[in-house]
Amino acid sequence: MEGSPVPNEHETVGAYALGILDDAEATAFEAHLASCEWCAQQLDELAGMEPMLAALADLPGTGTPALGESLSAKPSPRVVEKLVDEVAERRARKRRRNFYMVAAAGALIVSGPFVAVAASGGDSEGGGGSGTNRTLAADSAKDAFDGISDKISATDPGTKVTATVALEEKTWGTGTVLELKNVTGPLKCSLIAVGKNGERETVTSWSVPEWGYGMPDATSDKGRQPLYIEGGAAFDPNDIDHFEVRSFDGDVLVEVDA
Repeated sequence: MEGSPVPNEHETVGAYALGILDDAEATAFEAHLASCEWCAQQLDELAGMEPMLAALADLPGTGTPALGESLSAKPSPRVVEKLVDEVAERRARKRRRNFYMVAAAGALIVSGPFVAVAASGGDSEGGGGSGTNRTLAADSAKDAFDGISDKISATDPGTKVTATVALEEKTWGTGTVLELKNVTGPLKCSLIAVGKNGERETVTSWSVPEWGYGMPDATSDKGRQPLYIEGGAAFDPNDIDHFEVRSFDGDVLVEVDA
């Protein structure tokens, strides 16, 4: 914005981790990140924050209240409120951009093949950013999953849902990447870490579209693809007893022993 002060590059790492930078700002920070070990370390420390803040932004006054209580270092209410507002506003901007794209596609439908290509690209991005950015984000989660050797898996005999959790020890706790298969929607779910001491932490939350994730008999390719989603818990890996994939209605879809 013209006349606005340019932030110190080292101070941009938090905004980058939350995903609230625009494309130009993110590109500039990534160029800085390539040669700055301090920012790379800070980004690694903040890797688990965005999913937790996103869950709070999506569930104002509802959901899993233990999420905020599970943080080992509790920021002030004013700081938490500001961060949640930023995540909520970022998602609102994405929804608005998607609405404008759909409206434009409808108005120009008589343009034939050109509009068909544009509409296809808008649908693939799922409501915000560029299709390329969303593909890179999905690939990043799968790459992270493939790069972690410590994995635990289970299939529920009743629901037939399969979950594999990749675990990685972090200085702040445990980083996770979830692979979820054979689940249909529409549904909203959370991954819960349950400690050996009985404490519970929400690791991450997501929505399942009606066509589902990892459905072998799905008619579309997107329905056959598993879900890969990253998260984090304050627990040390050795202190985790098991993980639960739960619907927001409280149903356990699958339980994975740690």
